[in-house]
Amino acid sequence: MSSPATLTPQSGSLPSEQLLPGGGRLSGSVRVPGDKSISHRALLFGAIAEGETRIEGLLPAEDPLSTAACLRAMGVEVSEIVAGQPVWVRGVGLDGFREPENVLDCGNSGTTMRLMLGLLAGRAGRHFVLSGDASLRRRPMRRVGGPLGEMGASIHGRQGGNLAPLAIEGQSLRGATIRTPVASAQVKSALLLAALTAGGPTTVIEPHLSRDHSERMLRAFGADLRVEAPEGTTVTVHPGPSLRGQEVVVPGDISSAAFWLVAAAITPGSDLTIENVGLNPSRTGILEVLEAMGARVEILNRRDVAGEPVGDLRAQHGALRPFTIGGELIPRLVDEIPILAVAACCAEGVSRISDAAELRVKETDRLAVMARQLGAMGARLQEHPDGLTIEGITPLKAATVDSETDHRVAMSLAVASLVATGDTVLHDPGAAAVSYPGFWDDLSRLRV
Repeated sequence: MSSPATLTPQSGSLPSEQLLPGGGRLSGSVRVPGDKSISHRALLFGAIAEGETRIEGLLPAEDPLSTAACLRAMGVEVSEIVAGQPVWVRGVGLDGFREPENVLDCGNSGTTMRLMLGLLAGRAGRHFVLSGDASLRRRPMRRVGGPLGEMGASIHGRQGGNLAPLAIEGQSLRGATIRTPVASAQVKSALLLAALTAGGPTTVIEPHLSRDHSERMLRAFGADLRVEAPEGTTVTVHPGPSLRGQEVVVPGDISSAAFWLVAAAITPGSDLTIENVGLNPSRTGILEVLEAMGARVEILNRRDVAGEPVGDLRAQHGALRPFTIGGELIPRLVDEIPILAVAACCAEGVSRISDAAELRVKETDRLAVMARQLGAMGARLQEHPDGLTIEGITPLKAATVDSETDHRVAMSLAVASLVATGDTVLHDPGAAAVSYPGFWDDLSRLRV
């Protein structure tokens, strides 16, 4: 059996394609990289705090590296980011950013760009320009810039400020009550960051609860922040208090764990334990769907680490039922929908995904890409404006597929290849390094 190549962000030349043999089973234990959402926020909040912030378990992947590079360009000291070593951030306070000499390069990271918009909009008298790679320059940013405009932000760019490069002219912002049209943690977090230096309190109201890492961490850093009913969808920030440097422990990313959960559930003979996974209730929609499917997943060793619930997850192969998901559940598992589409191919019936149009503005149009790539492997599925209908049990066959530069697509197709007949060829496997630099090493090690 051939083994996947080793892929890391530091590799000088990643292979342009990867051979993925079908068959085999998965066994053993694995620790997935640190949570990407928490890693971004730990860097950003540490940068605007006073004193030093120590971050343990920060994800050493391309997206957080982009955030760190932007912060360094504005005078923040961030230690070298190396796997297995703590990262130190020496904060400059709420208004200590210096005007950068060059364009701030956000790479492929939408989180970096969208949160930076909120972070920089209130830096009165200073100018900033944000850009990124070709993929990021096609992603919509008006969804953040529009609500920030209600606070007095001045953001300009292509298509009326919707596409990068984006120019930010720092302003003295005013407090406001803002209803976001979609439940998006990136939109909410950008507004909360802007609210820290506004001229009065700011209230953000979401239609449904999105992930709440920003709220939890801002409170830990000392922000005057209140989460109100119903169900935490209303958050109010009162500006004024300085943030204080903290010790942050980043748990394993449940979005990365999801690939192993599904892989074990669909691959005969598999038994995997994924250790130290973050179990924040705003992120555990994937576990609810797998439970509804009858997947053999159990939570072990529940504990609390630095304000975030954590546990180990054991997943075993077994028969799966189809699922129907939509509505308020979608924001709690939006990043896991590509891998759930793979699970649906192995379920005994028809699965339906709706209210997921948000996936069309991720790194790629994930609904279209997953329909296209799984279709090439023989999946029977239909694409809708806001979702997918997937018919299982569908025998998948080997094919030549493409990640289309999307990390979650790359790893989802790798999981699909485990149950395909024959050897699949994946183009651009290096995309996985955006969130999981060691994915191919772990796949090789766990496969028996």
